[in-house]
Amino acid sequence: MTFQTSADRRLPLLVALAGLASLAIAFASQYWGGLQPCVLCWYQRYPYMAVAVLGILGVIAAGRPGLLRLILLLAALAFFVDAGIAAFHVGVEQHWWAGTNECGSVLGANLTAEQLLNQPLVRCDEIAWQKFGISMAGYNFLYAALCGLATLWFATRKRPRAA
Repeated sequence: MTFQTSADRRLPLLVALAGLASLAIAFASQYWGGLQPCVLCWYQRYPYMAVAVLGILGVIAAGRPGLLRLILLLAALAFFVDAGIAAFHVGVEQHWWAGTNECGSVLGANLTAEQLLNQPLVRCDEIAWQKFGISMAGYNFLYAALCGLATLWFATRKRPRAA
């Protein structure tokens, strides 16, 4: 696979922007929209942070095709990890399965006062926002999966050789 230097920088820059855009939407929803994140919402932010860093590294490594491909493959993997966390979160919201211990999705009748005080303020199994029947976690799943597929496709496709 041969990359051209100016084209090399565009793809990893788009990858970095895709990660940063998702983080910007999450933080804007939190600080301007008043939607407080649950623990699974926070977990979904970490892969996007990794994607942003990988995209920036890809811009720096634009002249080295092998390294750039590896960076893009790692970014695709991070997108897929995020999609997996989001899919898990959707399942918790839909009560298909229980969340993690930090989610507070399983409340028993025999909890002590200390256990009640340690429950999270925002529960993972309650949908804070949805549009057209899809929660924010559902939209995040779609976005992360599509970004992962696109990044994987661009990282593995063969480009025609210049004549």
